[in-house]
Amino acid sequence: MKKYVQEDAPIYEALEQFRRMRIVPFDVPGHKRGRGNPELSELLGDRCVNIDVNSMKPLDNLCHPVSVIKAAEELAAEAFGAAHAFLMVGGTTSAVQSMALACCKKGDKIIMPRNVHRSIINALVLCGARPVYVNPDVDRHLGISLGMKVEQVEQAIRDNPDAVAVFVNNPTYYGICSDLRTIVEAAHSHGMKVLVDEAHGTHFYFGENFPVTAMAAGADMASVSMHKSGGSLTQSSLLLVGKDMHPGYVRQIINLTQTTSASYLLLSSLDISRRNLALRGREAFAKVAELAEYAREEINRIGGYYAFGDELVNRDSVYAFDPTKLSVHTLDIGLAGIEVYDILRDEYDIQIEFGDLGNMLAYLSIGDRKQEVERLVSALADIKRRYQKDKTGMLSQEYIPPRVVMTPQESFYAPKEQLPIREAKGRICSEFVMCYPPGIPILAPGEEITDEIIEYILYAKEKGCSMTGPEDERIEKLNVVTDRKEV
Repeated sequence: MKKYVQEDAPIYEALEQFRRMRIVPFDVPGHKRGRGNPELSELLGDRCVNIDVNSMKPLDNLCHPVSVIKAAEELAAEAFGAAHAFLMVGGTTSAVQSMALACCKKGDKIIMPRNVHRSIINALVLCGARPVYVNPDVDRHLGISLGMKVEQVEQAIRDNPDAVAVFVNNPTYYGICSDLRTIVEAAHSHGMKVLVDEAHGTHFYFGENFPVTAMAAGADMASVSMHKSGGSLTQSSLLLVGKDMHPGYVRQIINLTQTTSASYLLLSSLDISRRNLALRGREAFAKVAELAEYAREEINRIGGYYAFGDELVNRDSVYAFDPTKLSVHTLDIGLAGIEVYDILRDEYDIQIEFGDLGNMLAYLSIGDRKQEVERLVSALADIKRRYQKDKTGMLSQEYIPPRVVMTPQESFYAPKEQLPIREAKGRICSEFVMCYPPGIPILAPGEEITDEIIEYILYAKEKGCSMTGPEDERIEKLNVVTDRKEV
C-alpha cells in the first residue's frame, strides 16, 4: 500500500479516481448516481450524488478496512496523537456508545458526571452497566454545571474500587474543562480505563494554548465530533484510542451498532477535514480564539449580558476554559437564553447553537468571520434595548442532582405506565427528558421524579426550550416504572 502523508486524503482521492472511470452501476444506492431521483440530484448536485456509492473493493469497507479507509484512519491517528483512530458515520453518539460498550458489561460500574450527553446513558441502557455519578459543582450565578473535581473523582474511586472506568465530558458545551491529566492518573492507578467525551474539543488537538487533549492526557478512548469545530459533514466523527486498547476488539464493538452501508460523503469529509486541520488547523483555530475574545469583549461592553471566559478558571471545578467558546449569560436583562435564541432567529435571521434558561451559546469555528460576529453583537445590543425587563421570578438552575433508584437498563425495560407529569412525583422515570441541544438529561431512566424536576420541565416548556425524550410527544405525560420497588 502507498505510503501516505498528511497532505494526502486517501478516501477522497480514491473517490475522485472512481468518478472519472464512469463505472456502470448495478449496485446500490438505487438512485444510480442521481439518475433515478432528479430532485435529489438537483438539491445536492451531480458531483455529490456521483460519489454517493456503496462499499466496493477499490473504495474499501468501513467494517473491515484494508486499503484507503485504513490509510485514512492511520493518518487521523497520527494527526490526533492517538494509537488508533476509527472513522465514525453514526455521529459522536455512536463513538460514545462504542467507548462504553468496549469497556463495560452488565453489572459493571462506571464513574461519571451526571451532566453528560444522553448518548452515554443510552449506552448503559444497552449494556446494563451501573452509573456512579459524581455530581458537579454549579456556578450559582450562571446556573451551569462545572467540571469534575479531582477530589470528588478520587473519592468515587475509593468508594467504588470495583468500577471499570471513569467517564469525563471535556470540555462541556459551555467550554468548562476538568483536570484531565490528574483524573487519568488516579483512574489508571486503580486499574480503571478513562473514556472522554471530547465532542466539543476537536480544535484542542490543533491549538497552541488550548486545554490538554484526551490523548495527550493519557486517556484510553476519546470521541471527537469532527463535524462540530472540525469542519466535516454533520454526523461524521472520530473515535480515538490509546495504546492500551485492543484495536481489533474496538472495531468489533463499533460494528455491533454502526451501519454496514457507510456513507462515502461522510467518510470523504472526515478525510478532507483531517487533512485541512493537520495542515492549517493551528493557524485557523488561533484566529477562532482571537475572534471569540473580541466577541466577548464587545458583548460585555453592551452591559447586562455576561460573555464569560477564562476568568472562571479556579484550577479545580473549572480547571481550564476553551477560549473559542462564546457562551453568554442573558438572565440579567430579564430574558432566558432560549428567549434570546428565538428572537435572534425570528427577528434578526441569526441562528445560534442553543439557549437554555439562563444562557445562550454562539458556536464559533473555522468558517466564521468578524463581520458575522459584529452582526451578532449589534443584534444583542438591540435586543437589550427593545426587550430588557425585570428578571424577578426567573429560574436559572441548569443542573438538578438526581436520586438514582434503578439502573438505566432495569428501568427502561421494566413494566411501565404513563402518568400526567404532576402526578408522577415520587415515581421512577423509565425514559429520558431533556432540552436539545445540549442533550443533557433533566431526567434519565431509573431516577426519581421530584417536585423540583417537575417545575423545571414545565418552566423550560413555557420558555420555549426544545424538549425531547419522552414517548408522549407533547411532553404532558411521563412513563414511570409500574413496580416502585427499589433495585
